Order: sequence, then structure tokens, then C-alpha cells
Amino acid sequence: MKHLSYKFLLAAVMALVTFAAGAQEFKVGIVNIDRIFREANSAKAAQAKLEQEFGKREKELTDLGTQLKSLADKFDREAPTLAESQRATRQKQLVEQDREFQRKRREFQEDLNARKNEELQQVIERANKVVKAVAEAEKYDLVLQEAVYANPKHDITDKVIKALNAAR
Repeated sequence: MKHLSYKFLLAAVMALVTFAAGAQEFKVGIVNIDRIFREANSAKAAQAKLEQEFGKREKELTDLGTQLKSLADKFDREAPTLAESQRATRQKQLVEQDREFQRKRREFQEDLNARKNEELQQVIERANKVVKAVAEAEKYDLVLQEAVYANPKHDITDKVIKALNAAR
């Protein structure tokens, strides 16, 4: 019986050693896509392009909001002295102006989000090509973009960012 448990223990140790040897050959890399969005030149260029494209509209909306607030404050100050019909008319005008402002702001946000998604998609496509090239060149078996935890030694984000920046 003792001889049998010794053989079983020896077989288990051999299996563990074989598994460990096989595991050493399996190469894993992790890419932090959020860092790529923050640090890659192509992502920064996309952000600058969006700011240039939408900056004027954003400033117009900000100015319109400031103007509307000023009108509302003026109405609040003058309302007690206005006749009921004037008060109702100005209040209705303010409500309509606010509704128009909210509509413009919503349209702006939708347009900005759509363009941002387009630009980020292009960055993701370029990044995925670079990740694949790095993985093939360095013989990675698996590259993940999201993980709950990853040992920093498996993080290849710096390599990907450097390759992305060199490609531009």
C-alpha cells in the first residue's frame, strides 16, 4: 500500500512538472486600451480634431446659456413690478428660449458623441493592428485587452503605444 501511494505521489509530481514546463512556453500579454486612448499620438490627434471641429459650436452654446441665465435673472428681478400679462409673456418667452437651448445642447452632444465614437473606432482599429503585429513579432500566444488583475510584467501597452506613435 505504501508503495502504491509513493507511485501516485511521484506521478502527481511528474504531471505538475510537465504542466509547469508547458506553462512557461505560453506567453501572455495585456494591453490597457484606456492608456492607449490617453497616451497614443493618434488618440491625441483625434481629440484635437474633435476639439477643433466642435469648439466653435460649444462656445456658441456656452454663450447662449450665459445669455439665457442673464435673461432669467433679469426676469426674476423685474417680475414683481411687471403687469400680469407682461410677466406671463416674458415667462413664456424664457421657457421657449430654454427649450430651444436644451434642444441645441442635446443635438450638439449627440453629434459630438457620434464623431467621438467614429474617431475612437479608428484609433482602436489601428491599435488592434499594432497589437497583432507586436504579438506576432514577439511570439505571444494570447493578448488580452481587459483583465481584473494582471501582473505588470505581462503589460505590453508601452510597446503598443511606441509602435503606434512610430507608425504615424
